[in-house]
Amino acid sequence: MQNPVTHAQAVLRHDWTETEVIELFNAPLNDLVFRSQTLSRQYFDPNNIQLSALLNIKTGGCPEDCAYCPQSARYETEVKAGPLMDIVEVKQAAMEAKQHGASRFCMGAAWRSPKDSDLDKVVDMVKAVKDLGLETCATLGMLNDDQALRLKQAGLDYYNHNLDSSPEFYTEIISTRTYEDRLKTLQAVRSAGMNVCCGGIIGMGETLIDRACMLIILANMPKHPESVPINLLVKVNGTPLEHNADPDPFEVVRMIAVTRIMMPASYVRLSAGRTEMSDEAQALCFLAGANSIFYGEKLLTTDNPGLIHDQKLLDRLGLKPTH
Repeated sequence: MQNPVTHAQAVLRHDWTETEVIELFNAPLNDLVFRSQTLSRQYFDPNNIQLSALLNIKTGGCPEDCAYCPQSARYETEVKAGPLMDIVEVKQAAMEAKQHGASRFCMGAAWRSPKDSDLDKVVDMVKAVKDLGLETCATLGMLNDDQALRLKQAGLDYYNHNLDSSPEFYTEIISTRTYEDRLKTLQAVRSAGMNVCCGGIIGMGETLIDRACMLIILANMPKHPESVPINLLVKVNGTPLEHNADPDPFEVVRMIAVTRIMMPASYVRLSAGRTEMSDEAQALCFLAGANSIFYGEKLLTTDNPGLIHDQKLLDRLGLKPTH
């Protein structure tokens, strides 16, 4: 089925203000979702969803102190440090992901930033996955210009590096790298010609203004991120945020809707935390403009809804994978 909306697409904006965005968040839910769904239909088939698979190619032992992350070496969690995976294992996982309907394969490594010797191996992984006909994505920590260019030349399509929250709240959850460090990595990715995958996390104790500020920074970039993951905090025993309260499901729906309105041509991924959401809440998020999910049993080290459950949910909603 082709996109039924035929009128001109909305002009992409890069001049959002805090007042405007707060008004969006506070709008009646029916009005907000109607606006976000209308915009979504101008750029995407409303019944297609992009499926990505995520593989942790290097687990644990990270020196950073991100308060939400069980892979930090600073916290006592059940996650143990492991070596970089073998390319044969990575290729096998990518083949299985493709067989299950994924069109993008993401590789994550628990590093502050990759060493050049490690990057050599990741480059080979990117090439192997690319040869399978999948879009490729990686999240490896901070990159410099040369590293970003090497990944681009290897065929990497997307690089994920989340802002997590606003600059003001960021200092409450991370002290081992700055917000400016993250922006520099995003600039290196853009300069290399790769697509940017960048979003954040809700449920860490941030305010509505923090959520709005993060989205403003993304939407007011010269070019919107092509992919915007919205993560719900996954509370893991041993991390500083393990006792945080869960956000109201409607807050998640509003976050998806506002993201879609501000960046209508971007993929908006309902990412980590779906195991804590009901099918009905996820369906509302899809209605609000989410058109991408991670598909598979695990998201790095935390649980994700199983393949069979997701297939049944998508079938119930009449959603088909994007190819």
